[in-house]
Amino acid sequence: MIDREGYRPNVGIIITNDVHQVFWGKRVRQHAWQFPQGGIQHGETPEQAMYRELHEEVGLLPDHVKILGRTREWMRYEVPKNPNRRDEKSMYRGQKQIWFLLHLVGRDCDVCLRASPHPEFDAWRWNNYWVDINAVIEFKREVYTRALNELAGYLPSAKNHKHVVRHVHRETHVSIR
Repeated sequence: MIDREGYRPNVGIIITNDVHQVFWGKRVRQHAWQFPQGGIQHGETPEQAMYRELHEEVGLLPDHVKILGRTREWMRYEVPKNPNRRDEKSMYRGQKQIWFLLHLVGRDCDVCLRASPHPEFDAWRWNNYWVDINAVIEFKREVYTRALNELAGYLPSAKNHKHVVRHVHRETHVSIR
């Protein structure tokens, strides 16, 4: 399902633990780390898609997490053009995402990367919330920076702190109220 502007509706998921670290999954057979994400199917709300993707990619159920917040608007990124793409007339430009910030109320052992027949990740780890995101594929970094910055205000210990998210060759300073 692609919208009129060429973007596929999608959800991104940031999972935090009790010490406000975030879940990072390593893409199968790649050295790319990312947050869980996935497309919104026809008839699904963003929240329904988030819970479906959470289970498919990470093996977590709704009882394992608590929603802390979500982004107000769609965040878009463009996928680089693939010279090998067969359909030259395709309208597809990239993805538009609603991001959710979740708190893991379950245990680490509830995570199961093999919950679906086609796993997205082959490893996972906890990272500091304000980690350098250069391990993320380049075309997604700007959206990751925006999502982390917008959702940081939902973290209980984030009040009155100043943070820096490093993105490529520049810094984004964030003041949390």
